[in-house]
Amino acid sequence: MNKKVDLSNAHWSKSALSDGGNNCLEVAFVDGVVALRDSKDVGDPEAQVLIVSRTDYDLFTQSVRAGQKNLLP
Repeated sequence: MNKKVDLSNAHWSKSALSDGGNNCLEVAFVDGVVALRDSKDVGDPEAQVLIVSRTDYDLFTQSVRAGQKNLLP
């Protein structure tokens, strides 16, 4: 996806199942897309953020909840 997204006001959250440490996946729903980052990267201006469509995110999380084993090729 090639969409420039302003993440300056993004509200990042992580799963309630996380241990609260800095080794988690964080997610932000912003500007019609979903941004994903490693919680270790908070505050790092060089950190990589993955941007996916809301549809792709929804399909991925539905597959995880359904117990699909082969989510990656």
